[in-house]
Amino acid sequence: MSLPLQVDDLALARESTRGRRLSLADWPVGARIAIGAIIPVVIVGIWQLIVTLELVPAYRLPSPTAVFLAGVDLANRGVLGLHIAISTQRVFIGFITGSLIGLVIASFVGLSRFGAYLLMPTLGGIRAIPSLAWVPLLGLYLGINEDSKVALIAIGAFFPVYTVVSNALRHVDPQLLEAGRAYGFTGVRLLALVQLPAVVPSVISGLRLALAQSWLFLVAGELLGASLGLGFLLTDSNQNGRIDRIFLVIILLGVLGIVTDKLVGLLERYLLKRWG
Repeated sequence: MSLPLQVDDLALARESTRGRRLSLADWPVGARIAIGAIIPVVIVGIWQLIVTLELVPAYRLPSPTAVFLAGVDLANRGVLGLHIAISTQRVFIGFITGSLIGLVIASFVGLSRFGAYLLMPTLGGIRAIPSLAWVPLLGLYLGINEDSKVALIAIGAFFPVYTVVSNALRHVDPQLLEAGRAYGFTGVRLLALVQLPAVVPSVISGLRLALAQSWLFLVAGELLGASLGLGFLLTDSNQNGRIDRIFLVIILLGVLGIVTDKLVGLLERYLLKRWG
């Protein structure tokens, strides 16, 4: 008699956990934003306390107010928005290009043994190359222009999508594939209608990693003779000793990373609603 009771208790515990998860997900947006803001607010408070107590010299750690005023100054001069816009444009073009290529190559590698044997060793080696190592090569072959910057960001976006999605496609449930073939799906139709929908969570994970990598590669890309962009502003501020602007750029990159990640979250909702 004890076993059924244990099974019932386990089922009740699972239902209770599911209910708690749903209640947290159903919290108002404002409440979730407030919870997420707790740690940043604490960090800013500690930062201000360190500055007030002069535990770190001002030339090494500007106050939050000084960083804010640096942003206001750049905004009033009409250049802050321009830096943000051009960097965001570069990231999105590179991200979309690299992700689409990564999805195509991942499909070939994940669904074909020949493709895996052919490409995996080479791509594994290329993946290990640091981002800065590409800078002189892209500058040499593509020139000091937008193409080289976008290409570098695309390289950064390619590998997370390729790695995550190809691995997920190799582990799609064989019974699901048989069901798809029973409906007459083969080749590209089987991939588009059965296999990719089956790995939607992995695709989203790959896209999120690719987007984060795109912002990381942006700074390296803007070393290629850029005169605008957050990466340029970062290096220019470093050369001119503007530590307040350096902190400003770092904060802006973090905020933009969060905002663009939320956009991928909207895509995730749409895809899961359609295929989840």
